[in-house]
Amino acid sequence: MKLKHILTTKQFLEKKLLNEIFNIADNFEKTEKKNKTPKILKDKILSCLFYEPSTRTRFSFESAMLKLGGQVISTENAAHFSSAAKGETLEDSIRVVSFYCDVIVLRHPEIGAAKRAAKVSLVPIINAGDGSGEHPTQALLDLYTIKKEIGRTSDLKIGMVGDLLYGRTIHSLIYLLSLYQNIEIFLVSPKKLKLPEKYKLFLKKHKIKFSESDNFESIISKVDVLYITRIQKERFQSLKAYKKVKNSFILSKTLLNKANKKTIIMHPLPRVNEISQEIDPDNRAAYFRQAQNGLYIRMALLRLLFEKNKIFSHNN
Repeated sequence: MKLKHILTTKQFLEKKLLNEIFNIADNFEKTEKKNKTPKILKDKILSCLFYEPSTRTRFSFESAMLKLGGQVISTENAAHFSSAAKGETLEDSIRVVSFYCDVIVLRHPEIGAAKRAAKVSLVPIINAGDGSGEHPTQALLDLYTIKKEIGRTSDLKIGMVGDLLYGRTIHSLIYLLSLYQNIEIFLVSPKKLKLPEKYKLFLKKHKIKFSESDNFESIISKVDVLYITRIQKERFQSLKAYKKVKNSFILSKTLLNKANKKTIIMHPLPRVNEISQEIDPDNRAAYFRQAQNGLYIRMALLRLLFEKNKIFSHNN
């Protein structure tokens, strides 16, 4: 499979490819701990072009590139600190930036922006989030985290809690889960933030059992994975509308006591107040380990992306 760009999770709906990515990530974790990561991207440049804020995604991609021997050029707020502020189109910005680097990691507020960028770019585009659309690399690290934490990717009950309407990490993860057997999903959200219909149709098409509710407590004891997302303030047209739903679901220590002892808690971060900080020391709290896994997955993706473009041989 030739991987020219990373735009959607649908590109990864193949177990063999996922296993390859996860094995490479495992190896990078081992080499990192020994300080022996091979500098296979020496003389390559990664550009982070972010039109929306980011901490984990941007830093983990930059760190991944540096650890692999490459270099980074970056703008954290391209909407204000690039020529976009002067009215330059995304397409023109991408055409120019692609002259200066070997891969572009793009975050943009508009659904489909990464696909638009890929049509004009001279180098690979990695979708680091396109509005409320998708976040494919986050979905890959999420699935990788589930596999590492629980030891399996089938026979799982997963609670997806929070902003399911705008939650691009949820949207992307749903696609990957379709590859596995005996998955049941509990969708918990405020009524106005339900999962978009197209994703429910996808679940039905792939015969994945799911249910919808606005009762967080009712699913706590049923799930192997509790995936919580924040209510995304930036997607609301008014502060008043956001305030009505922002504290809809909060995981407290008392509530967590109702969960199974082996249930893991995940969150793509940043959290606002969806998960009480008193839960952080609990071994079931996997969200910081999840964030760390992002480094290894993105190192693996960079290697795979360049290898599939025949820049490196598999012996490197």
